[in-house]
Amino acid sequence: MKCLIIDAVHSSISEELSKYMQVDTHMLPTQAELVKLIPDYDALVMRVDPAINKEILDAAKKLKVIGVCAVGLNHVDLDAAKAKGIQVFNAPGLNANAVAELTISKMLDLCRHTIPANADVKVNHKWDKYKFVGRELRGKTLGILGFGRIGRRVGELARAFKMDVVAYDPYLKSGDFEKEHAKGMGIDEVLKVSDFVTIHMPLTPETKNLFNAESIAKMKPDAAVLNMSRGGIVNEHDMYEALKAKKIGGYASDVMENELAAGGLSEGAGFVSPLFDCDNFIVTPHLGAQTVDASRDIGEYITGKLKETLNLH
Repeated sequence: MKCLIIDAVHSSISEELSKYMQVDTHMLPTQAELVKLIPDYDALVMRVDPAINKEILDAAKKLKVIGVCAVGLNHVDLDAAKAKGIQVFNAPGLNANAVAELTISKMLDLCRHTIPANADVKVNHKWDKYKFVGRELRGKTLGILGFGRIGRRVGELARAFKMDVVAYDPYLKSGDFEKEHAKGMGIDEVLKVSDFVTIHMPLTPETKNLFNAESIAKMKPDAAVLNMSRGGIVNEHDMYEALKAKKIGGYASDVMENELAAGGLSEGAGFVSPLFDCDNFIVTPHLGAQTVDASRDIGEYITGKLKETLNLH
């Protein structure tokens, strides 16, 4: 048997699976490249790129299992996989704390202007503390869209900063919010009352462009939006217009609509966005789960699932 790893995952996956099969690594192939690679493999280990479409699955003559070292599965054609009897496993909840801590970090960065202040000192060689007057999280209202494992952990951390927590999740009952010391409410009410709105929802047809000009118009003009989930939930054109017009206080994101810039991470691949011209926009390259701790836990879980599915002992 053979296993193909196509992204940076914890080394324990390769180390353990190598005891039972040949393990090869090909970092971030394009879809066309993966179509050519996949026919010889029984197992595929990946994160979120490239999207696994029907063409790839049709080419996967021997594939029995896909281990996704992430939470979301919107990048895998699950219907096509099921039709071919290919099992698909993700790692729900194991990156929750890592993503939650990054969310709090970005809230603090927006509030205290740490990123532009750092650049002002290191790049502009200025030392002007009066230029960066911030605000505290204490006493502010945090609205959480999507109150699963990550959303609940964000709420828990926010309470340590003395924030009031409100949340929206269409799949939960009112008692589910109360158990987590949060107040459940409709999405429009969350937008209206919150000083910060953080998104922890999957990308689905229902959540695509959920945050748009209409949504932003319902928010406080100095409120900030945080997106640690998936690019595409926030309409980036509408967000750019709102930031430029000062209709919103800030936007912090770990994801963008076109993260691979159509060229993967190949040499010379560029990445641009009008949002980069906005001073009140901060971004990181989808590193929510990029901690040694989360990577280790996810690696252990996915390895176990692959061994179980392939009956490796």
